[in-house]
Amino acid sequence: MFRARLIACTIAAALLVGCAGPSLPPTPAPTTAINPAEGYRLEPGNRVRVLVFGETNLSGDMQVDGAGNISMPLVGNIPASGLTSVELATRVEETLKRDNFLREPRVSVEVMTFRPFYVLGEVRSPGEFPFTLGMTVLSAIARAGGYDYRAREGEVVLVRVTGGEQLEYRATERTPIQPGDIIRVLQRRL
Repeated sequence: MFRARLIACTIAAALLVGCAGPSLPPTPAPTTAINPAEGYRLEPGNRVRVLVFGETNLSGDMQVDGAGNISMPLVGNIPASGLTSVELATRVEETLKRDNFLREPRVSVEVMTFRPFYVLGEVRSPGEFPFTLGMTVLSAIARAGGYDYRAREGEVVLVRVTGGEQLEYRATERTPIQPGDIIRVLQRRL
């Protein structure tokens, strides 16, 4: 009798462990919000606003094309892919000087559209969404329609590529997100 109960309890425990679902990573996500525009590397599809001070005919909103260039009026194509906004501003200034368009150009570049972020798992409408500055995990989940009935609310995995390495973090709803982040909402246990 004792042996039968022991076997039954062991089987029940094994089944419960199997139903536990995925667990959260041990490392908490970074909680400090950084300005993604500062270190953001441009890629095809991004939109930027180039302002050449005092020269409205050279300024405007431009898209990084499939080849990684922006096309400026009068100047032509300027390689932009892989550069930060500050590096692109410097490159535009150098091009304007070199081609004798302006003696001392002052240029600023603002990133208008970033890489999208992704929300997966137990949300109503998982998918890809446009990133805007100041977003948190909670605002990202809200864009995905909110938690699904199977969700473990507040238990979220944040996947971020940093320095070419994909890292997983335990995130809270207040965790700031960055362009390209993947937010995975876990399923409730049992």
